[in-house]
Amino acid sequence: MYSQLKNKRILVGGAGVTGIAVGKSLSALGAQVTFVDQAPIKVEGSAVLTPDQITFSEFDYLMISPGWRPDHPLLLAALSAKLPILNEIDLAWSRKPARQRWIALTGTNGKTSTVELTAAMARAAGLKAIACGNVGLTAIEAVESPESFDLLVLELSSFQLHWMQDAQFSAVAVLNIAQDHLDWHGGFSAYAQAKLSLLNRSEIAILNGDDAEIVTRSQVWRGQKRFFLLDTPRPGEIGIVEELLVDRAFTADPQEAAMIAELSEVTPTVPHNVANALAAAGLARAIGISHEAIREAIVGFTPGKHRIETILESDGITWINDSKATNPHAALASLMSALSVIWIAGGIAKGAAMDEIAERAKGRIKAAILFGADSHLIAASLREKAPAVAIEMISTPTQYVKGGADNSLMEQIVQKARELAVAGDTVLLAPACASMDQFLSYGDRGERFVAAVGKVLRDGH
Repeated sequence: MYSQLKNKRILVGGAGVTGIAVGKSLSALGAQVTFVDQAPIKVEGSAVLTPDQITFSEFDYLMISPGWRPDHPLLLAALSAKLPILNEIDLAWSRKPARQRWIALTGTNGKTSTVELTAAMARAAGLKAIACGNVGLTAIEAVESPESFDLLVLELSSFQLHWMQDAQFSAVAVLNIAQDHLDWHGGFSAYAQAKLSLLNRSEIAILNGDDAEIVTRSQVWRGQKRFFLLDTPRPGEIGIVEELLVDRAFTADPQEAAMIAELSEVTPTVPHNVANALAAAGLARAIGISHEAIREAIVGFTPGKHRIETILESDGITWINDSKATNPHAALASLMSALSVIWIAGGIAKGAAMDEIAERAKGRIKAAILFGADSHLIAASLREKAPAVAIEMISTPTQYVKGGADNSLMEQIVQKARELAVAGDTVLLAPACASMDQFLSYGDRGERFVAAVGKVLRDGH
């Protein structure tokens, strides 16, 4: 259906980043584009209607926003009216140049760092490559870019995978599967199924051999599996031997091992970051990139902002911004990378339970400073599973407004952390929750933390 969109009347659900990008592409194809959005948003050159203004008989297709839940009233009404559903990834797939290759990655955590590292590996091998999809450019923007990319490395969320039907990939990877977005999918099984549906889009997959959910749930898939793990690799695997990252999955003789990089060349050298580097190396090897190019990229790569970002070391206290840790699995990885932590957490839990993080990290959490809509859930888990952990609950200051100039909420949080921390402690913002209750995004949350640390510690000296 994507090949015959000229003159078609297309309703684009959501006038956000993805909606605007697909709207431009559809208009260029000659389609008649109308946006529908809950908010009174203006889009240049296109009409924007509210849901109550929609008459479905006036449209040929609905282009769905990836974040729209399957039970969204507008979507249910469109389906009832038998309006065919389009999605951005498949639109981009239909538009891609024949020579362009796609590889894709999903997982609960680590996706952005891993696709960016994979793209860096491809560039080190001389390819014009970009990480895109759920990070950076949308897939349709990357496909239609004048850069004319040889390779797209797509980060795909569970939302995007839920709607995707057509796209195929030269190789795919699944990093990990843990509780996240359970409110959207309706439960863990449906969430995991969405993630692993990516396997049906390729003949070869790079899979986390240390993740029991992935190992178990991928058993029925009959494609080529190449596992990565933080242990000595067997033939067909990528792993670690002493202080080296080693490839036994893509060597001419599976009994032989090829060095990928030294362990110390992965920065920061923490377990989940090393696992991400192994996954990226697996994806790169699956499309023929050399070990030398892979190592060059690893040596020169550091994760982006808001991901285990050390922002200050002062008076023996380390301050770390991991605002991108938006679920318990990601926050636990950060907590397990330090020994004595003042943990800053809270926000919207998205249906995820907090018991495991409280149980497994209780020996490392000295105190927890909690804020946001679901802070009580974290507090309840800590009280039950880790009663020795001191808990500080932070209320939203009356003058604080989401997105405003006032930063009193985060300054209050940082001030409390400064009072609790002593030399040898790590103050860690790893919220285990989404940010939208009190912040514009996880990036806004992280930037406000960085600013508050600067102000509180500067004014305190």
